[in-house]
Amino acid sequence: MQMLSHISEDGARTQTIYEHLSGTAELAGAFAAPFGAQKEAAYAAQLHDIGKFSINFQKRLHGGDPVDHSTAGAQEAIKAGHIPAAFAIAGHHSGIPDGGNPHDSADESTLFGRRERPVKDYSAWKQEITPQPGTLPDWLQGRPDNLTMAFFTRMLYSCLVDADFIDTETFMNGQEMPRGSYTGLSELLERVRNRAAGYLSSPNVSPVAQQRNTVLRACMEKGARGAPGLYTLTVPTGGGKTFASLAFALEHAAAQKMARVIYVIPYMSIIDQTAAVFSDLLGEENVLADYSCADYKSVEPDEMTPEQRRKLLASENWDAPVVVTTAVQFFESLYANRSSRCRKLHNIANSVIIFDEAQTLPNDYLKPCISAIAQLVQHYHATAVLCTATQPALMPLFQEIDPSLTAQEISPDPARLYEVLRRVTLRDGGKLSMDALCEQLAAAPQVLCVVNRRKTAQELFAQLPQEGSYCLTTLLCAADRRRQLDEIRQRLKDGLPCRVVSTSLIEAGVDVDFPLAYREAAGLDSLLQTAGRCNREGRRPAAESLVSCFSLEDCPPPQMIAQNVSALQYAARRCDGHYDQLNTPEAIHAYFQELYCNRGDAALDKKCILKAFRQGISGCILPFAQVAEAFHLIETPTRTVYLPIGEGEALCERLRSGQVSRSLYRRLGTYSVACYTKQFDALDAAGALKLLPNGSAILLDTTKYDRQTGLAMDVETCIGLFF
Repeated sequence: MQMLSHISEDGARTQTIYEHLSGTAELAGAFAAPFGAQKEAAYAAQLHDIGKFSINFQKRLHGGDPVDHSTAGAQEAIKAGHIPAAFAIAGHHSGIPDGGNPHDSADESTLFGRRERPVKDYSAWKQEITPQPGTLPDWLQGRPDNLTMAFFTRMLYSCLVDADFIDTETFMNGQEMPRGSYTGLSELLERVRNRAAGYLSSPNVSPVAQQRNTVLRACMEKGARGAPGLYTLTVPTGGGKTFASLAFALEHAAAQKMARVIYVIPYMSIIDQTAAVFSDLLGEENVLADYSCADYKSVEPDEMTPEQRRKLLASENWDAPVVVTTAVQFFESLYANRSSRCRKLHNIANSVIIFDEAQTLPNDYLKPCISAIAQLVQHYHATAVLCTATQPALMPLFQEIDPSLTAQEISPDPARLYEVLRRVTLRDGGKLSMDALCEQLAAAPQVLCVVNRRKTAQELFAQLPQEGSYCLTTLLCAADRRRQLDEIRQRLKDGLPCRVVSTSLIEAGVDVDFPLAYREAAGLDSLLQTAGRCNREGRRPAAESLVSCFSLEDCPPPQMIAQNVSALQYAARRCDGHYDQLNTPEAIHAYFQELYCNRGDAALDKKCILKAFRQGISGCILPFAQVAEAFHLIETPTRTVYLPIGEGEALCERLRSGQVSRSLYRRLGTYSVACYTKQFDALDAAGALKLLPNGSAILLDTTKYDRQTGLAMDVETCIGLFF
């Protein structure tokens, strides 16, 4: 009897188990080669589907009952002492299981439980395949700590599941899918060098442009000559760090024979603009923007263009030469246990990874994020660059992991850069009443004011002159935020009155240029981000471009940023109260040191992620599933409200008629607002919502949404949204 793995949908073609195991092993081995695990990955692949050799599975192919076909291979790997392979095999459909403990019974879903589980006779596998014994990389020999072993297991799992998907996909479609075939990194580098040559050879450049060129030269030289490892790139806003960091990454990838560049960005709001800049330079087909609202993900499968389908396929495993993604996507994937999130992990190895706005790494998960970066740099032939204008004091955390971990600064003289590129003057605005603040804002023809609470933004906006005033918060849907930002930029360009009150969302890389700015007391990084929206193009003297840091009477900072405010005050004291000295590398370093000290070690790993792997959870070793459930960088207990406004009206009507698809929900994302529970419940109690089965809702009473200020707000939560 010929043992089959797959039958095509039309029943005309078959794939034997041997063919599938061989093809998957070849792919998995190639995927793991960059980190020295080629044989171990091939071994796991050879065993992953041996449970299909049972008669019951062969009946399943013809309509029989479902069969557990992954436990058999896991048990064989356990017997042979290949525990990482056993985890990967056991989870190649359902996700990497928790390890559990030796006393787990067969009905437990843990690896120890799977070890005890009876399986149907699959002994025929021995007549067809002879798995070649795997070997662990040299750096895993001996007694590695559980954290390192867990990370390796996830990377091995990635190689297996991606290879399994691709081999199966190729057979079922009867041909290879349109993956790969990108422009080589050497040619992409030439495009960057040509653009750089234009900057560097331009005569009569301004002092600011001269400093940008200094940074660019340093990035290109260090990229070409530096060894793989950990780097920092400290460049104040306006120093050209986006292009310079890309130049470093491509020079370095070419020199070190790396496969790709991964650009990790904290906010979805600036992914499109970064990807657009890269696409214009490198070709759209070579740049993958992978985030939940990417355009190609909102198209129905039968309506996709070939290029959209190609990007969708690339988003599954990041095989593109340049990937732009969010910090949430990046780090949550590294601590995930499901195949859909983990397929891409092996392609992070052998890459240059740029962490843009590195100061935004979430404090509650800072140690797990640092640990993941360290693993990639130490064991997976990756180079990581912490790129920011406000470099966080992270080296003590890296050296807790390994004292030999040190970072090289790429920028030749950050202190001079800050001085030359200084375009604003920071000042202490003191404590103000709401009326006094409104009076100052109303007196300024063009001004930006960033506050901590959405309620504060709405109240300030209501008291400003109607003409040319705007309120930007996450209570506005993305479509209305974009519309308002377009109007704001045009009014600024035309010299018309333009007063904007915003929450911190405007600090997320939004390109606007005000002559004057105010920032309610928060962290120093937030203050400097607001400053980056003032005199952005350097057209006015720094002494006249004032950024005032103020606090509001009877309005203490939200609890979630109280420690940031305290660290800011500490940094100001270190500068003898001179706020204009806060925009220096020394002050920024002091701020982050104090912030991390105030929070304490436990607060930098709030969910005890690292402890869970090092020591287990309640007797459960290597708790992959439990950690994946706990590791969420954005913990926002929100519910989505869809708005029947503009194009959203027709989309909401489709939803009300019962149409449900991923693409419809993604398109509706532009016309939606995330509500906290109390606000959602208040709207529901008022009869303003039509509840949907998935927990979201459509706004029925459109008077509850104002296209200037957003969704009506009955309860203030003091929590910001960062996507």
